[in-house]
Amino acid sequence: MQAGSRSGSSLEQKPLTCMKLLFVEDSERMRRYVGTALVRSGHTVDTSPDGEEGWWLVENKTYDVLILDIMLPGLDGLAMLRRLRNLKRSDPVLLLTAKDAIEDRVRGLNEGADDYLVKPFALEELLARVEALGRRRYQHSTSRLEIGDLKIDLSAKTVLRGNEALELTAKEFKVLECLALRQGQVVSRSEIEDCLYDDSAELMSNAVDSTICLLRKKIAASGGSVSIHTRRGLGYVIGAPS
Repeated sequence: MQAGSRSGSSLEQKPLTCMKLLFVEDSERMRRYVGTALVRSGHTVDTSPDGEEGWWLVENKTYDVLILDIMLPGLDGLAMLRRLRNLKRSDPVLLLTAKDAIEDRVRGLNEGADDYLVKPFALEELLARVEALGRRRYQHSTSRLEIGDLKIDLSAKTVLRGNEALELTAKEFKVLECLALRQGQVVSRSEIEDCLYDDSAELMSNAVDSTICLLRKKIAASGGSVSIHTRRGLGYVIGAPS
């Protein structure tokens, strides 16, 4: 990481989207520092010190972007990437490495990496690249979404119906964002939990249901046409009358 990356004002900006990230890095100092920066930017982050544990997380959880150091003990970042692509999974992957040789970058990209960042790097650049991969995953080029008469600004963290603002808590906005990014698709309870909490959090059994209930009430109270529907045994879907 570059020395000047701690005080940059861009680190204080809100992210375009709240994402669930996995950061696999064997350096405890870097793992804590970068992990903390990602959390402060509004993302939910799981971290792992090695490839074997990291791969277990990949197999058992859903992530929007994987940030993998190449030089890991045991299973390295390239081996993780190779396994992922052999399973025909398209999870966005950002590779980190101390090697600056062109052949190393080409090898990583040929293995299926979506992006490549050489150490030392500025945190601002890492955050920007993660954001770009997140936008590509959900095929959104801007921070603004519209569902029926709701206008959602993912960067400013605001929701408008006409000129009226909906006052949402941070948790309610995260759930709305999670659903809105996949408008018309069923989002499972576990996927919503992954957006709300990191791997170390203790979850209340009704945390998602209660947040959905409050969010529904606020949307309905605004007189909007948007609805959050429950799909029994599957999850939730947000939509508006066509």
